[in-house]
Amino acid sequence: MIRQLDTDLEISSIPLVDLATQSRQIKEDVLRRMSDVIDSARYILGQEVQEFEEQFAAYCGVDHCVGLANGTDALHMALRALDVGEGDEVITAGNSFAATAFAIAYSGAQAVFVDIDPVDFNIDPNRIEAAITPRTKAIIPVHLYGQPAQMAAIREIADRHGLKIIEDAAQAHGAESNGQRCGSFGDIGCFSFYPGKNLGAFGDAGAAVTNDPELAERLRLLRNYGQKVKNRHDCLGYNCRMDTLQACVLLSKMQHIEDWTNSRRQVAAWYGEALAGTDLQLPVERDDARHVYHLYVVRHPQRDAIIESLAAKNIFCGVHYPHPLATAQPFQDAKTFPEGLPVCTSAASAILSLPMYPEMTHQHVSMVAKALVDFGC
Repeated sequence: MIRQLDTDLEISSIPLVDLATQSRQIKEDVLRRMSDVIDSARYILGQEVQEFEEQFAAYCGVDHCVGLANGTDALHMALRALDVGEGDEVITAGNSFAATAFAIAYSGAQAVFVDIDPVDFNIDPNRIEAAITPRTKAIIPVHLYGQPAQMAAIREIADRHGLKIIEDAAQAHGAESNGQRCGSFGDIGCFSFYPGKNLGAFGDAGAAVTNDPELAERLRLLRNYGQKVKNRHDCLGYNCRMDTLQACVLLSKMQHIEDWTNSRRQVAAWYGEALAGTDLQLPVERDDARHVYHLYVVRHPQRDAIIESLAAKNIFCGVHYPHPLATAQPFQDAKTFPEGLPVCTSAASAILSLPMYPEMTHQHVSMVAKALVDFGC
């Protein structure tokens, strides 16, 4: 479903993300579902949560989905379910959002940061083995911007060294490698449904998916105070359940996720055509991948000046992310491979997220492209 605007219609501004337009499409369905929850008072782990879990598991091509309060909790609970803790090390990419590293710290383990592939911006499999020590327990590849990490290579390394894999798929709902959905490659896949995600709630929500029934049961215990039966606490659990009202939103959006993904891919194609003659470095979709373009990230040495120039024309961009994780105060003593993360560091000063959302039209893209060309790109 590619939406077009009348070319005579004036566009006053182009946001980085337009949540309001998408929300209006599903408003009535969401309100109907929420009304049912209010009437039944099924506010905690209601049937809508289970219904969403079943639908999302099928969408990811796995057997189990466990709804959680947010994506950070999904990563944290995944680490707990795999018994990662004090004295362990977890390898991850150096350029993710802070939640990836924070979840490792919450578990008591140490984050070890590996540099990225300069083409797809995901963790570089060729750098991983240098970071493995006897303390290494798991690898968390991040499917950044909506492009799958190189999971076949990562899986081979993990299997050879007896390591667990937790996929950070917070930006990769529906992304695929060789026809297989992100979240289904590792022991556990973790998703965020933060409002701005490709599949977003009207507040915080998340999920962990797996093919392992024992891990799924462990995750269900961990999210609900260790309870399988009320007031019987079988393990040290947490309070990180998905809210039933957020499940209503996600159920409504599940009906549109593939149309919205196809629209994102069309917007990316329009950008590729419109910006082909510029000196911007454009994103590259790997041959084996289905990129879902959570973000459309280009590179340019005058990134900050471009942001300022486009903002003056009411076109708003972003930076994801301006600093490698190892520079954050909680992780300044962490190991990095290679030291200093040169590719991450170089990219951080040049990456630029252009406006990207399913409701963008060819006219929107043309306006963004013209503004970039006018700047001198």
